[in-house]
Amino acid sequence: MNIIDRVKNAKNRRVPRTLQVKSANNLTPNMRRVTLHGDALASFPKDSEGAYIKLLFNQTGKEKPVMRTYTVAEQRSDQNEIDVDFMLHSSLDNNSNHGIAAPWSLDTAVGDEISIAGPGPAKFINTDAEYFLLAGDMTALPALTTNLKRLPENAKGQVFIEVLSESDIQDLIKPEGIKLQWVINDSPGSDASPLFHAIEKDLRQTQGLSTWVACEFKTMKKIRQYLREECAIERSHLYVSSYWKKGNTEEEHKKAKQTDADQANA
Repeated sequence: MNIIDRVKNAKNRRVPRTLQVKSANNLTPNMRRVTLHGDALASFPKDSEGAYIKLLFNQTGKEKPVMRTYTVAEQRSDQNEIDVDFMLHSSLDNNSNHGIAAPWSLDTAVGDEISIAGPGPAKFINTDAEYFLLAGDMTALPALTTNLKRLPENAKGQVFIEVLSESDIQDLIKPEGIKLQWVINDSPGSDASPLFHAIEKDLRQTQGLSTWVACEFKTMKKIRQYLREECAIERSHLYVSSYWKKGNTEEEHKKAKQTDADQANA
C-alpha cells in the first residue's frame, strides 16, 4: 500500500459515516442483527469483516456522542451494507444504567439513522500452526466466526463458544477438522468462568498451538494465564483479549485493560 492509499484509509477511519437501518432481526433469542446501509459505505474499506467500528449515540446533556465498539459481522460491499450483531442480556448492561447499544438495537426501525466511525484493524489468528484454539463468548462471536473463515481447509483444532442458552447456538462455517464445543452459561462474567474451565479440561493439544480468544475481562485473565504458563504458547501465536468487563461501562473497561496491559508489561 502506497502513502496516498494509507492517508486515504486513515481519513476514512476518522470521518464518521451516517448510515440507515435496513433491517433488524433476532438471529437467536439473545443475539440481534442490525443491517446498516448507505452511500457513505462506498468508501468503506473492503474485506472489513471482523474489524471493529464505533457506533455513535447522541445522549441528552452530552456535547459529544457516546461511542460503543462493535464488530463488522458481515459485509456486502457491492450493496454498501454491513451487519452488526448485538448481544441482548441485562448483565452486560449493568442494571440498564449503562445500556446504550443493545437497547438501541431493539428499538430501532427501518430508516433510522446512526453514525459510525472506523473501521479499526481486525485481529486475526496466526494461521501458521499445527493446531488451533478459538474461544469466545457471545460478544466475540462475530469476530470469532470471521476468524473461522480464515482457517485453512485442512485445519485441525477446537472452538469453545459460551452462550446464554441452547437456543443461542448457531450454525457456523468451519473446517471439518475443527471441533466445536458450546458452553452454556446464563450468568456471563460470573466468578465460575465456565468457558475457562471447558478449555482447561478439554483442550486436546498444546504443541504447535495458535490461539484466538476474546471474552469477559475476568475470564480472559484466567485463560491468558493458563495459555501462557501451563501451555507455554508463543506470543506470536497468542491472541487473548477482553471485550467487556462485568459491572463496567466501556470507558471503565478501557481503563481496566490499560492497567492490565501496563502490569503485564512491567
